Amino acid sequence: MKIEGLKVMRGPNYWSNYRQNVIVMKLNIGELEQYPTNLIEGFSERLEQLLPSLYEHRCSEGHAGGFFERVRQGTWMGHVIEHIALELQTLAGIAVGYGRTRSTAQAGVYNVVFAYETENAGKFAAGAAVRVAEHLVSGTATEEQIQSEIAEIRRLHARESFGPSTQSIVLEARKRNIPVTRLNDESMLMLGWGKNQKIIRASMASTTSSIGVDIAADKERTKQILSKAHLPTPKGTLVLDEDELAEAIELIGFPVVIKPVDGNHGRGITTNITDQEAALKAYKLARNISRYVIIERFVRGWDYRFLLVNFKLVAVAKRTPAMVIGNGQSNIQQLIDEVNEHPERGDGHEKFLTKIKVDEVTQKILDTKGYTLDTVLPFAEILFLKDTANISTGGTATDLTHLVHPANIFMAERIARLVNLDICGIDIIAEDINMPITEKTGAIIEVNAAPGFRMHLTPSKGIARNIGESVVDMLYPAEASARIPLVAVTGTNGKTTTTRLIAHIAKTAGHQVGYTTTDGIYIDNNLVCQGDCSGPSSAATILRDPIVDFAVLECARGGILRSGLGFDQSDISIVTNITEDHIGIDGIESIEELARTKMVVPRTTNRNGLAILNADDDLVYAMRRELECNIALFSMDAEHPRIKAHCEAGGLAAFVEQEYIVVSKGKWKTRLGRISDFPITFNGAAEFMIKNILPAVLAGVYRHFDMKLIAEALRTFIPSAQNTPGRMNLFSFRFAELMVDYAHNEAGFIELKKYTDRHPAAYKIGVVAATGDRRDDDIRKIGYYAAQMFDEIIIRDDENPRGRSSEEMATLITEGIRQVKEAMQVHHIPDEQEALTYALACAPVGAFILACADKVPRTIEYVTSLQKNEMFPAHALNALKQAS
Repeated sequence: MKIEGLKVMRGPNYWSNYRQNVIVMKLNIGELEQYPTNLIEGFSERLEQLLPSLYEHRCSEGHAGGFFERVRQGTWMGHVIEHIALELQTLAGIAVGYGRTRSTAQAGVYNVVFAYETENAGKFAAGAAVRVAEHLVSGTATEEQIQSEIAEIRRLHARESFGPSTQSIVLEARKRNIPVTRLNDESMLMLGWGKNQKIIRASMASTTSSIGVDIAADKERTKQILSKAHLPTPKGTLVLDEDELAEAIELIGFPVVIKPVDGNHGRGITTNITDQEAALKAYKLARNISRYVIIERFVRGWDYRFLLVNFKLVAVAKRTPAMVIGNGQSNIQQLIDEVNEHPERGDGHEKFLTKIKVDEVTQKILDTKGYTLDTVLPFAEILFLKDTANISTGGTATDLTHLVHPANIFMAERIARLVNLDICGIDIIAEDINMPITEKTGAIIEVNAAPGFRMHLTPSKGIARNIGESVVDMLYPAEASARIPLVAVTGTNGKTTTTRLIAHIAKTAGHQVGYTTTDGIYIDNNLVCQGDCSGPSSAATILRDPIVDFAVLECARGGILRSGLGFDQSDISIVTNITEDHIGIDGIESIEELARTKMVVPRTTNRNGLAILNADDDLVYAMRRELECNIALFSMDAEHPRIKAHCEAGGLAAFVEQEYIVVSKGKWKTRLGRISDFPITFNGAAEFMIKNILPAVLAGVYRHFDMKLIAEALRTFIPSAQNTPGRMNLFSFRFAELMVDYAHNEAGFIELKKYTDRHPAAYKIGVVAATGDRRDDDIRKIGYYAAQMFDEIIIRDDENPRGRSSEEMATLITEGIRQVKEAMQVHHIPDEQEALTYALACAPVGAFILACADKVPRTIEYVTSLQKNEMFPAHALNALKQAS
């Protein structure tokens, strides 16, 4: 078996009922296509023995054991691998469930689709499932092999998963339907979109003061601020060398605490030091962390962590250092190992508790007591293994939020504002937090930026606190929106112009608009990236930009199939039309499957949003039956039965009536303006531009833009190489008129034909090409329609032949031409610029030339240079002579 490709869907997509994040594995099962599972001797028995938990997989039978029944009866290996990939992840502790396997047009090749939670673990599971299946077929699968695959999936998942603090925020955000975007491989996230975005990294937010973080990082500076504010802090000083250490000890007296100025997670801290020798060791340990070292009075009492969010106290935990309790039989190392086996303990921050590690501090404690790791600890003796009670060093926590005295709440909230940290953890040593803390009863030890939430989310004892809720409340108070208006546009033709029209209307309404098209990414009308930018990564660029408050995103078929959409939902979706383009590419074998692909876009419209559908297109109109949002329709015919029925039912629609653009809300009609008033219609001659206006107008109406504003925006939208590159860009020469257009499929040529039929020129020349990855008949149709439009045709080549030779492309287009006009003049000039120059040089006075562009910006730049100079380069004239 061979994996021929892996695609990772990161958003709504075609492969998984529109919503799930899935891996799509293109799998060639080779000769096993001839052997369903019931014909492979012993396969089902080996599968049930080595992966018995697959019993819970139900398949379409709907009951436990259903998958095993299917395997016994006979199913294809692609289906088996789907279930193995899911089960390996499940056994690694990853909650996944969705899977589906689809055959392709190629015998023995399947698209195996299964859910994942973390990308690298999911991709590894694909390969692991194939390896396990191969060994099951050959009879060489072992328990050790399967456990090894599971262990690696678990490792990859742990490395990529969020820590508890970040995860608590993510879960709360998703619960509130706030978009969450991961910005790096660690814990930096963006909540929301555009101007409403908030950035978090672990427990630090974009609202957090950098000065506050700087203050908290310097323990001595923090202590000075708190001391001047008459808050209880331990007596202490900063020391730079061993001599100053000795002087400080003499001044403060034992016992003392020694710690680095800028340490964290308890690193380098030694407490309850009672002699000079121990103080020197502690000093050297702290110097390994920081150049500057603090020595201060040791305060007796319990270790408490006060957590504040938005300067308000939200949780308090009593922390206990890592410890073991003797049983009179096990040695200290065995007791540590037993504690570390608890399922909630993991490495680093991967779980809610951290495994206890024996380090220099632990060894020092053992030495002081005269113990070693081999010492058998007496029954019931408690041995603390760390000087500090940090959760990150193996400590535990008890929630005591309900016991805090009001005076201590006031003190903690005052500290947060003094240090200027909206999210902070305050470490306090005190005998009892139910009484006001004074210099006699406790002290503030330090203030921490980016505090961990673990001890509060799942304390060892007490009430768990939903800290993520408090953080999200701070970032998005009541009524604050995390999203920005998002319009998603898909279809076969007209997507780019419709996108540009909506963006122009929104900008006229005062919005800072970001939009993506097949021409590029635009922010506030500035081109920030040129090229085909109709996929999810381009959408992410718009949604990541903090000035954008309105997004319009073109969503092409390719991006939907390769990665899914770059957003989870839209406010408005538009489907312009569905025609036979890209059939036979990326596993889409019919126009119905193409419609299902485009259907991903309206299916993501939120329930209160609007899907705008073309009532003149049967496949698009049929989509309404599967949508749960509001529906608006558009049509070129005011009398279309679908439009009339929709409006009679109180629906929203736009249509053409008596040369006017009309918007109907139920039975109430409003004329927006004459079609000829809007320059993009070319005085009404460009019917397909009218089709682009209709959904754009509906989008504006649904956003409550004033009708006069929408009409004014349409009047000021001038078709040009700047506003609509590659969409009917006219260039006037002294002797001819040339139009540049991006038409590249049958539907595009049909619409252009309606325009050329109305053009008054006596002689028309077409410079045409087709896309190499289309079907033979699709390429012939380009010639077929071109022959009906032009008196002379020049066939050029695309820069990317997409698998076909220049000669083959020219032959297929010519075959289409000959179906209409056997004797038509046809030239094959492969180079686009030479073809354009030839057309202009040969054109009779008053001719109209339509040039179908390959690389639109390059074509426009070249035509502009010819127009500017009104002369042709020598190489073009030579080409003209040779062709003559």
